[in-house]
Amino acid sequence: MAEKVVLSWSGGKDSARALYEMRRSQEYEVVALLTSFNGEYDRVTMHGVRRLLVEQQAEALSLPMESVVLPRVASNEEYESRTQAALARLQEVGVSAVAFGDIFLEDLRKYREDNLARIGMKAVFPIWGRDTRELTQSFVSLGFQSIVTCVDSRVLSKTFAGRVIDTSFLAELPPGVDPCGENGEYHSFVFAGPIFKQRIPVIVGEVVCRDSFYFCDLLPENSTEGK
Repeated sequence: MAEKVVLSWSGGKDSARALYEMRRSQEYEVVALLTSFNGEYDRVTMHGVRRLLVEQQAEALSLPMESVVLPRVASNEEYESRTQAALARLQEVGVSAVAFGDIFLEDLRKYREDNLARIGMKAVFPIWGRDTRELTQSFVSLGFQSIVTCVDSRVLSKTFAGRVIDTSFLAELPPGVDPCGENGEYHSFVFAGPIFKQRIPVIVGEVVCRDSFYFCDLLPENSTEGK
C-alpha cells in the first residue's frame, strides 16, 4: 500500500515537479497540499500569489488544501507551531510524511527532517539531487507552463518578473543564477501542465519592488482589478 503524504505546496514549478514524480511512482499517495499564507495579504508567503489562484490549482489537481495562516511578520517558532498544528490534523487521517520540492540545499533538508522527526513524521524529497538545468529544461518539455512571480533584485533584473519560464528564459539567466532558482533567485506559479485537469487562467499584473524583491501580481482572468 502506498504511503500517505502531504505535499508542501508553494504553487511553483518545483512543487509541481515533485507532485509529477510522486504520481508516477507507486510508493506514495499524495492526499493533500500544505500551503503557508500571509494572513494580512492572503497570499502565499514569499511567492506573493493570491490564495484564490492556489485554490484553483488545488481544484485542477483534485487535491484538498491544508492552509497555514501566518501573521505578516512571523517568527520561526510561530511558523513551526502553526505548521505542526496543521500536520497533527493530517496525521489523524493517516498521513505519515511531508514531501518537498527541494533539490540540493543540505541545511534546509536537515531543518525539515529534524522538525518532522519531533512529531513522528518523515520528510520525502522526490527531486533531490537532480541536475537543476536538466530539471528545468525537462519541466518545459513535459508541457508545464509557469510564470515568474518574484525575483531577487540583487541577482535578476525587473524584466524577469512576469515572464513565462521557457527555453528563452533559461538561456537569458545570468551566470551564477541557478536554473531552478534553488538559492531563492526567483519563484514561480504553475498554471498548466500534465498533472492539471485544466489550465489556470491568469493575467500578468503590476510589478512592484518590496524589500529587494520584485513581485509580479497575478490576477484571475475574470478580475476587474486595474481595469
